[in-house]
Amino acid sequence: MQSSSAFAALRAALISVPLSGCSTLGYYGHLAGGEISLLAAREPITEIIANPASEAQLKTRLQLAQAAREFASTTLQLPCNRSYTSYADLKRPYATWNVFATPEFSVEPLHHCFLLVGCLAYRGYFNQRKAEDAAAHLRAQGLETFIGGSSAYSTLGWFADPILNTMLRNDDDALAGTIFHELAHQKLYVKGDTQFNESFATFVQREGLRQWHAAHGEVARDESAPPRDNQFTTLVLDLRERLRTLYARKLAPEVTRARKQDEIEQFRRDYSHLRDTQGHGKSDYDGWVNTEINNAKLTPFGIYDAWVPAFAALYAQHDGDWSAFFTAVRTLAQLDANARAAALQRLAH
Repeated sequence: MQSSSAFAALRAALISVPLSGCSTLGYYGHLAGGEISLLAAREPITEIIANPASEAQLKTRLQLAQAAREFASTTLQLPCNRSYTSYADLKRPYATWNVFATPEFSVEPLHHCFLLVGCLAYRGYFNQRKAEDAAAHLRAQGLETFIGGSSAYSTLGWFADPILNTMLRNDDDALAGTIFHELAHQKLYVKGDTQFNESFATFVQREGLRQWHAAHGEVARDESAPPRDNQFTTLVLDLRERLRTLYARKLAPEVTRARKQDEIEQFRRDYSHLRDTQGHGKSDYDGWVNTEINNAKLTPFGIYDAWVPAFAALYAQHDGDWSAFFTAVRTLAQLDANARAAALQRLAH
């Protein structure tokens, strides 16, 4: 278990964040309580595996996690520390619930700024009810909201993050890939540049999985998002850009509102056509498409992979040398936001 000094450090880190009112104070109190509860739930993976009473399936998944954790440090040159050497069962389906919010006539999300990570396009909650209450409060202010559950949670190396029960819900590639992704954040993180951070970690995740399979004598395979996922994301991003163009016209609210709904219905028709032409009578995306669609619901798309081609090109430029690649990424990270984006744009093309 984490030492008491670590809990003291957590409290100090949270207290040092500038506060502006009771609601903000309550939010950081919630974060502190949630993080402490998460850390307190940890058990060393070695002890779980050695315990005859542990479930066989849990042991198998944690053994794979241990192997992936070792591979991350020895082969991918990701941080070698105590993160992902313990396990925590949170007794809930998600680690956190993230609340996104946008104005009715804008696709630009409301940002929240934090001392350690910079500004983010969402607020995360350890408790689903608190996330729902926060979303309701934002809607009362005239904003559109969306709540998305997250299976992973990271303190960016400030504490020894555990494998969570929520991370075991998906297949072995998802488990190993999540470990690579979260350790990449620990390797390098730029405050306030979510797209850079997530694209970097996603590239490390995909290339790491490719090398992981190769190391196990499996045929190296393309770990990029499946074509159907890419096509769906393209449809969503196209909708977002059409809405951005619509909002820029500054039409009367009732006109904008009606045309917004027209664009959303066109998206649904495009989705149905895509699904039908691929021969899928039913798709995992049906629920997403058939429930309310608003600006906030579009926010997460494009964050995780926008610059992946740029990082892939940079990795190739350095002949697959992780050390040289990470040095080059750090050089990019030191640029100002505009120069960094321009450099990534050049790499991507």
